[in-house]
Amino acid sequence: MRKFICHLATIVLAALILTSCGVDRAHQLKVLNWADYIDEDVKENFEKWYYEQTGEKVELVYETFDINETALTKIEVGHEDYDVFCPSEYIIERMLKKDLLLPIQKELIPDSIYYFDNISPFVTEKFQQMAPRQDLHVCDYTAGYMWGTTGFIYNPQYVKREELTSWEALLNPRFANRILMKDAFRDVYSVLVLYAYKDQIAAGEVTRDDLVRNITPERVEAVKVILSEAKKQICGWEVDFGKEEMTKGKAWLNLSWSGDAQFAIEEAAEMGVMLDYIVPQEGSNVWFDGWVIPKYAQNVKAATYFIDYMCKAENALANMKEIGYVSCAGGEKAAATILADQNDAEEWPETVDASYFFGPNPIMVNGKQLDPHALHLNPVYYADNSIINRCALMHDAGESQEMLLEMWNQIKLAR
Repeated sequence: MRKFICHLATIVLAALILTSCGVDRAHQLKVLNWADYIDEDVKENFEKWYYEQTGEKVELVYETFDINETALTKIEVGHEDYDVFCPSEYIIERMLKKDLLLPIQKELIPDSIYYFDNISPFVTEKFQQMAPRQDLHVCDYTAGYMWGTTGFIYNPQYVKREELTSWEALLNPRFANRILMKDAFRDVYSVLVLYAYKDQIAAGEVTRDDLVRNITPERVEAVKVILSEAKKQICGWEVDFGKEEMTKGKAWLNLSWSGDAQFAIEEAAEMGVMLDYIVPQEGSNVWFDGWVIPKYAQNVKAATYFIDYMCKAENALANMKEIGYVSCAGGEKAAATILADQNDAEEWPETVDASYFFGPNPIMVNGKQLDPHALHLNPVYYADNSIINRCALMHDAGESQEMLLEMWNQIKLAR
């Protein structure tokens, strides 16, 4: 999700191919995904895997996008016949409301290769919060792909961790002209509204979920006031250059996503620079991307197989290690595969309570029982349960979208 690199040439070439010749859509699968959001070997091996399972050949036509809304417009307005699409949670919610999704035909998948139940129950529970009506089961329409939180990437050479335990750090004059902020108005609003109403949260007068879900003029104004003050410290609204600025020391902290944080941490380490990541105590948002089958899909069978293939634990792990985001795979059948690779006491000596994600029961990994309440995991990938309990799911803003966007533009354009 959250990778804003548009492979325009790939998109244009694919469009030219599709429009210049007749296409047998029964043997072609059109996938629309974020740029740099898959392991290339996993992608390239799908055609062979599909043939092995079905005896049928399929050609994978793979396109990328850079903005949720742009991709949605291609489907909703242009009626483009993508078979598989990987939007963010609020777009999935919007598509459900507008009847733009087909159910995933899981009954097509044999038990021997059925991987849909590899998805963590935590993800399934969060997805159900997007249901537009009580009788709709969201995971009949989507399978989780990647997820994460929003927080601060920071450089410990210039910033102490204790200085970032609150979103109030954005207002600290010591960081003047040293703060980067993701140019993502929904994500920024969703965390700063928790800071704006921290006293009401503490008093039990309002919940984090209510603050993030229900956007009101008063709440938008409260966030606008904070952003107006924070702008004095902000040196840039970044799309995909944040890690470079952080590595060079031009910026000291960056309000960003955990996946981008991990990506930045790894790249900076190769240059001898140490970066870290923290989620402030007021709370944050927890976000997800998921696979869906759009309404105008023409190859539902291959689409279903593709989504199932992406839920296979080995593939989920390969994708996760390649792109730096954390996979939604964590169900009972997948937990051992994921933890055999990710649980490492030498690299991560401090433990993380990830029982919310892998379940409360002991997990057998390589002949040893692991306690999911005390796992040795990368805390950027798997936030501790104490942090997750302070996070809320972002939702479709609906008619409030324009109000948020107007506020954001006013802040960015103000002198």
